[in-house]
Amino acid sequence: MAHYDLRVDEETLEPNQYFKIRTQAVQALKGMGEDPYPHKYHVDMSLTEFIEKYSHLQSEDHRTDVILSVSGRIHAKRAAGAKLLFYDLRGEGVKLQVMASSKFYTSAMEFEAINNKLRRGDIVGVRGNPGKTKKGELSIIPIEMTLLSPCLHMLPHLHSGLKVKETRFRQRYLDLILNDYVRQNFVTRCRIIAYLRSFLDQQGFLEVETPMMSQIPGGAVARPFVTHHNELDLKLYMRIAPELYHKMLVVGGLDRVYEIGRQFRNEGIDLTHNPEFTTCEFYMAYADYNDLMKITEDLLSGMVKHITGGYKITYHPDGPTGKACVIDFSPPFRRVSMTHDLAKIMDVTFPPPETYDSDETRKFFDELCAQKGVECPPPRTTARLLDKLLGEFLEVTCINPTFICDHPQIMSPLAKGHRRDKGLTERFELFVMKKELCNAYTELNDPIRQRELFEQQAKAKAEGDDEAMFIDETFCTALEYGLPPTSGWGMGIDRLTMFLTDSNNIKEVLLFPIMKPDDNKGAAPV
Repeated sequence: MAHYDLRVDEETLEPNQYFKIRTQAVQALKGMGEDPYPHKYHVDMSLTEFIEKYSHLQSEDHRTDVILSVSGRIHAKRAAGAKLLFYDLRGEGVKLQVMASSKFYTSAMEFEAINNKLRRGDIVGVRGNPGKTKKGELSIIPIEMTLLSPCLHMLPHLHSGLKVKETRFRQRYLDLILNDYVRQNFVTRCRIIAYLRSFLDQQGFLEVETPMMSQIPGGAVARPFVTHHNELDLKLYMRIAPELYHKMLVVGGLDRVYEIGRQFRNEGIDLTHNPEFTTCEFYMAYADYNDLMKITEDLLSGMVKHITGGYKITYHPDGPTGKACVIDFSPPFRRVSMTHDLAKIMDVTFPPPETYDSDETRKFFDELCAQKGVECPPPRTTARLLDKLLGEFLEVTCINPTFICDHPQIMSPLAKGHRRDKGLTERFELFVMKKELCNAYTELNDPIRQRELFEQQAKAKAEGDDEAMFIDETFCTALEYGLPPTSGWGMGIDRLTMFLTDSNNIKEVLLFPIMKPDDNKGAAPV
């Protein structure tokens, strides 16, 4: 086989055979005193910078007066004879051609040696001149190439790609190597978080960090993960929300605080839920939920325009082959009253909200769910029954951003009672494409009333509701020192990223989502 014949055995080898041959080749290099894993390689500019700086060159230009170094991963290797090879070098989501010609290389012997070593997937450094081919392809013309890290596994071809989701999510590094759109999804995610921070910083908020583990899981209605601290022989819970800590900070005089971080909920996994997920929560003294609706509109409409260039985005809720929907983030957003509009849609007269904690009202909603064929697993509390009806009849109408407002107190144990409608609270949830995106309310700051609601939650937990809240004595004591009028807000960053990257699976926007155990751990994809 001539040294330039690139019909290498990799096309006919099994993956494990390829791995064995490649490993032996790398060991042989080490045996000859060559280091295939050098400590350092000086890079003068990124591939992106190279393309931006030299894309103006004309066909057949060759800037021999400029010598610089770039690096990247080889995705293709093509021979045009014994003394001319072309490589596709990729990195940062861009591609640069390497036009390796023996006549420009340091020596013919070294040219042959390095090109016999390199394979698809290898990470290399290239030192040479900018130029363009006869066909106008921007290239770097090397005088020297260095193997920086060999790829021991057979890299899938770009044209066939990596499409099996199981492999993509388990081997995210391979997904990022082969699929540029995946990299762009996570660039968008970073831009979302950067915009959030900038927006809140400009509003005078202070970014804080609060515990990931505590003796009592509070701040939300959810089932927690349980862990154990050996030294203290203490059961601890992974946090389900940072809310109670944030409100204690407001008691302490930090009037505007926010936190971007992980929450952990021991619940189901599906297209829109992962056991660990990222939220942004903020708390704002001397504001109410009306103020937060305006802030939410400004934040989200501004973010969507900043990232996409306009207020409207195209989203495929059933995947790329399904029907496309247009979501319009133009402010102001639609507003509906939860109980009033739900009753109106269902054409039913609900009991007065102030009776929602009675057994008679629970029976009413129990029978209503049965009548409408709405399933609700035990315990069939009023709050759970209402939540199921809400999802079945009202949430499904929320395609464009919609505020569902004024939830019953029994569904909102940390929210302040409505100033006009007894039994309701000053709370809203923002829904987009039938999914909850934000949750906010005017905070309950009456310590006596808060303790009563905690006790109701404790009763529900005793009756079998695993998601009901605990009584948090530390938080109750903090409220007794005085929490000013305050409003709080939380948003799921993963779900927002799904909308802005047109992803209908949350795993597409999590770098390393939770997966079931794999019997072939670390195996190369076939």
